[in-house]
Amino acid sequence: MEACRMEGESKEKLASVSSLVTVFENSRTPGAASRVCKLEIEHHCPGGRAPPPAEPWKEPNLGETLQGSEPRMVSRRYLSSLKNKLSSGAWRKSCQPGTDPGLGTQEPEEKRIVQELLETEKAYVARLHLLDQVFFQELLREARASKAFPEDVVRLIFSNISSIYQFHAQFFLPELQRRLDDWTATPRIGDVIQKLAPFLKMYSEYVKNFERAAELLASWTDKSAPFQEVITRIQSSEASGSLTLQHHMLEPVQRIPRYELLLKEYVQKLPAQAPDRADAQKALDMIFLAAQHSNAAITEMERLQDLWDVYQRLGLEDDIVDPSNTLLREGPVLKISFRRSDPMERYLFLFNNMLLYCIPKVIQVGAQFQVRTRIDVAGMKVRELTDAEFPHSFLVSGKQRTLELQARSQEEMISWIQACQAAIDQIEKRNETFKAAVQGPEGDTQEQEQLQSEELGLRAPQWVRDKMVTMCMRCREPFNALMRRRHHCRACGYVVCAKCSDYRAELKYDGNRPNRVCFHCYTFLTGNVLREDKEDKKRGILEKGSTTGSEQSIMCGFLQLVGDKWGKSGPRGWCVIPRDDPLVLYVYAAPQDMRAHTSVPLLGYQVTAGTQADSRVFQLQQSGQLYTFKAETEELRDRWVKAMERAASGWSPRGPSDGDLSD
Repeated sequence: MEACRMEGESKEKLASVSSLVTVFENSRTPGAASRVCKLEIEHHCPGGRAPPPAEPWKEPNLGETLQGSEPRMVSRRYLSSLKNKLSSGAWRKSCQPGTDPGLGTQEPEEKRIVQELLETEKAYVARLHLLDQVFFQELLREARASKAFPEDVVRLIFSNISSIYQFHAQFFLPELQRRLDDWTATPRIGDVIQKLAPFLKMYSEYVKNFERAAELLASWTDKSAPFQEVITRIQSSEASGSLTLQHHMLEPVQRIPRYELLLKEYVQKLPAQAPDRADAQKALDMIFLAAQHSNAAITEMERLQDLWDVYQRLGLEDDIVDPSNTLLREGPVLKISFRRSDPMERYLFLFNNMLLYCIPKVIQVGAQFQVRTRIDVAGMKVRELTDAEFPHSFLVSGKQRTLELQARSQEEMISWIQACQAAIDQIEKRNETFKAAVQGPEGDTQEQEQLQSEELGLRAPQWVRDKMVTMCMRCREPFNALMRRRHHCRACGYVVCAKCSDYRAELKYDGNRPNRVCFHCYTFLTGNVLREDKEDKKRGILEKGSTTGSEQSIMCGFLQLVGDKWGKSGPRGWCVIPRDDPLVLYVYAAPQDMRAHTSVPLLGYQVTAGTQADSRVFQLQQSGQLYTFKAETEELRDRWVKAMERAASGWSPRGPSDGDLSD
């Protein structure tokens, strides 16, 4: 008796899914589906208690319906997590279909999986029937009758749903049903799925159109009252299950990955010598390819949605909107100014073909950012900067502009450099004739010479910051506020005086417009030879260019100059022990100065470290000469003392990295 009761429940459950189709087919006649609907209600409501009957196509109050059943846009976040949700198996029903667990143990595992596949396929075909034969056809009838909205809009919303419905209802579902009915004689489904799997690629067209369909659905729901009325009436019917049209439209998007999961489990449960094992594995491979089509379409939808969001935040400027672009990275950075001491907040968008340098808008009405500069990735260079004042800084040099930027952390800086370099490498692969970017150390004179000989005027230079120099980098005369003010050469980026930059040359990176340049760049760019008044002037002992990196110095950095010995040189100086002159200490007013204001030959000096007043102080003393310095930390003091003691004893480096004490 118990077995008969369980078998009856099983048949009733199988019939409940199929009865949905009957509801859909008879739903156009009011009251025709009441008997089947009652069966569904009794099945889903424990104890036989059912809610009051309702006519499936009775038109509800429009205001009440809009509050509870208004179609909602499918969010991009939902789409991006769709593949993860499907792969987790969360969609599986808690109760296995068909029979009681006690009876299920008597059947092979693989057959129970096939039964589950058949049950979910019946429910899926019922959803497709609702989409194609109810929503689609009713909207088409309304469009033809009222002319309130175009038929083409309806066809675009539902895409190729009719083909998908016919394939599953007329071919796939009947084949699965026949095979399960004849399971004892033919316990296999691999050959069936192999025969039908190639047709599943039609889903890629539906998935690609899904985002556009959702937008059209939301738009015409707002614009057209008849359009909204048809959808609301169907959604409020019992056949729709209190779900919106958009939720029903998601079913085809999720279906292919569900096939893959079920078939994968089926293959795992098959015995090693099962006759269906080879066919099932081959079918799984084919389903996997179809799932890739669906996942690729979802990924493409995510990319386009991300791209559209970015373009909206940028104000939809015509010269940057391109659906073929790919957003690689975005985020805030600080812009290091060559005039201001404090960095400025900026925002970067890195695409596969361009870097957008933007300013956040204070009043964010519409666009959130204003694009200040577009730098093409083709020809762009990126490298880390070694700047003690601005840690985690990096340089982006492009044909349109060169930027000194600061990240919030070392990890973020590395991430930006890697992302930019990956985009550059990708461009280079596409264009084999593009010259590979050369990354040299900051302050390397060879890099400046290479820039002058190969790229001068072709790309925006890196500007030397004002506070890094106290004298003209060409004539070496000190700057002052009245007679000798600072200017930047637009070709090489040097800080020069007005006399040395009183020339103009056309620069290709600025559209061949004339720009202020120094006389060296003017000569190189135009070929005109200028007479330099100081050409034959003998080089002074202090006219030795400063160095800012460990490649040219044993030790370099800022030190406070204590006492009256230093005169008007100021409270702080840039001190360097160069590798090519390791027995002399040069003191500059700024790191990029071309001439030192003081030099101290260290050979024979006595170095003493620390005083009772301040442990960061150290002194150089010899025959009445006394120089007092103060480092920022005790650790820096110890390194300076060690470097000066070496020089005082006559030590010289033997190799490029021998004795390096620089930070």
